[in-house]
Amino acid sequence: MSTMVRKQVYIEPQQEVALKQWSMESGLSEAEIIRQAIERWLKEQARQQQHILAAWQAEKDFIADLMAQGVFPGGRTWKREDLYDR
Repeated sequence: MSTMVRKQVYIEPQQEVALKQWSMESGLSEAEIIRQAIERWLKEQARQQQHILAAWQAEKDFIADLMAQGVFPGGRTWKREDLYDR
């Protein structure tokens, strides 16, 4: 087992009741349940980060594809000023 670091945290009273109940039912220590919960949270955060990075990569690929198509034949038919309300 790796070296543990002691932390003191504050939890809500209903969380304490649920934690103690879960500990009794599972046979795991309260500390082990908290460690497992932190590990699950960290994995979920990493999964979400990967999802965000994948979405940005898809956007970059989409833009690169548009740019690779080159200029629209005949040029554009509008001016930048046309995009703004007057």
